[in-house]
Amino acid sequence: MSVLARYLPILVWGRAYSRRDLPGDVTAGLITAIMLVPQAMAYAMLAGLPPQIGLYASIAPPILYGIFGSSRALAVGPVAIASLMTATALTALSPPGSPSYIANALVLSFLIGLMLVVLGAARAGFMVNFLSHPVIAGFTSAAAILIVISQIKHLLGVSVPSGDTVETITGLFGHIGQTKLATLSIGVGTLLVLLLMREPLARLLGRWNLSPLTIQFITRSSPLLAVIAGIVVTGMWHLDSTAGVAIVGTIPEGLPSLTMPSTDLTLWQALLPSAALIAFVGYLESVSVAKALAGKRRQKVDADQELIGLGAANLAAAFTGASPVAGGFARSMVNFSAGANTPLASILTALLLAFSVMFLTPLFHYLPQAVLAATIVVAVVQLIEIDSFRRTWRYNKADFLAQTATFVIVLAIGIETGIITGIALSLLLYLWRSSRPHFAVVGQVGDTEHYRNVKRHAVRTDPEVLLFRIDENLYFPNAGYLEDSLRAEVAANPEIRDVVLICSSVSLIDASALETLQELRETLHAAGIVLHLAEVKGPVMDRLAQTSFIEHLAPGQIFLSTHDAVTHLRAKLYADPYGSAI
Repeated sequence: MSVLARYLPILVWGRAYSRRDLPGDVTAGLITAIMLVPQAMAYAMLAGLPPQIGLYASIAPPILYGIFGSSRALAVGPVAIASLMTATALTALSPPGSPSYIANALVLSFLIGLMLVVLGAARAGFMVNFLSHPVIAGFTSAAAILIVISQIKHLLGVSVPSGDTVETITGLFGHIGQTKLATLSIGVGTLLVLLLMREPLARLLGRWNLSPLTIQFITRSSPLLAVIAGIVVTGMWHLDSTAGVAIVGTIPEGLPSLTMPSTDLTLWQALLPSAALIAFVGYLESVSVAKALAGKRRQKVDADQELIGLGAANLAAAFTGASPVAGGFARSMVNFSAGANTPLASILTALLLAFSVMFLTPLFHYLPQAVLAATIVVAVVQLIEIDSFRRTWRYNKADFLAQTATFVIVLAIGIETGIITGIALSLLLYLWRSSRPHFAVVGQVGDTEHYRNVKRHAVRTDPEVLLFRIDENLYFPNAGYLEDSLRAEVAANPEIRDVVLICSSVSLIDASALETLQELRETLHAAGIVLHLAEVKGPVMDRLAQTSFIEHLAPGQIFLSTHDAVTHLRAKLYADPYGSAI
């Protein structure tokens, strides 16, 4: 693969494009576009931005991702959690909906895109591994609850000042007497339509022997049908003026014009921490979805290229008047299951959104905000993983505490503090676990060449030989723990004359651990004990060969396998008149 093709995946899938791929891409593009039109406006409202910003975020960004992204089915555009984080970041600087608020959103998109592209060029895709799944589940569940709470005011038709979770809930109860019945009816009706047109309608249509694609097309059209119904009802009876129903209002026609984000360094400095968090969360969500979908078709996703693809999409958003974007889970699943074979499906979706912006925006004038709020609620409620807490509690209490702490902090303090806490807890848990790795004293299983933990299996052991298996890489946080554990075993068994460190799970020995091994060798030697190694991996052996450790290990040896070590040491013990026979 050429360097150009590596950074432009479109050259790979474009050259291999087949006519057989086109029907699936066209169908997926159409179905995803139908779903995306109301979602894009809804997520813009969630971010505190005008509805057209969400539509703009669904045009250029997916096209750029289609050129630079490595996933064949990821649908990029405005997403719920990134929209909530955008609102959190921007509200601290300007009132929602104000010109400065919108301008700052462009800067946020630019900073996110810039960081992602730089990280992609640095091949930093590995960073996705530093946030554990329980912490992600705790974060997304809490964020989804915050999103639902933020939309209740639109479903009730009441005005509640922005604030933290407690203030918002208190404000809702304080204004509940001002609920507008027309708005509430539209919101509840939309919720029922969206919920009933999923599983119940799909089961009903399935009894009519309709094709899965037809069923999916009908059920996934529910957001658009709800939008049409809301517009018709509100427009016919002028509910905006007669019943106080809040509507979207005038949406500018035409494609977005090119925009230039502000170069105010003070503003950049203020938004940089939020941009970093949104970039991290958006990338994490996107690459997780992309890998899950790719695995179903035995395709490959390049985590580093995904950074570049998402970075390019956010830069496109910054220069076309749009808000930050990422890969959405629900939208990508729809795109995938509707038959998307290549990123052309997302490009076709973007073109259909461009058509909507050019010719259909006047039709959205009477769209009730309650319809958009209901769309958001139904979309994010599936992100609340209550069952995940139960599973985590049963499997690992430490992970459960990290998950619960992240969940509580997001709800009680804020989304940015919560994700920072989640990242910190994930790293602390990793360091704690790797600093206290699992070690095992092993013995021979019968007459086989297999060696297992003496605490779990009936095995043969030699009093003079300690077979000590290391189940973790050796580096500075756990080197001391290895030394303490090994010394404790030797102290408890005074007959030991040889110690064999089984390194089958060791892929790294850093300088600190190497120093510890050298000190152990000297300590054991002074006590009349010889240190050996077994099953050392090639890369580790290459590193050791560059030092004097192997030379100083003598009379200790490095054995190819544990069984080779046991065979050799048993023979030595039989030959040694001071050794005891087995």
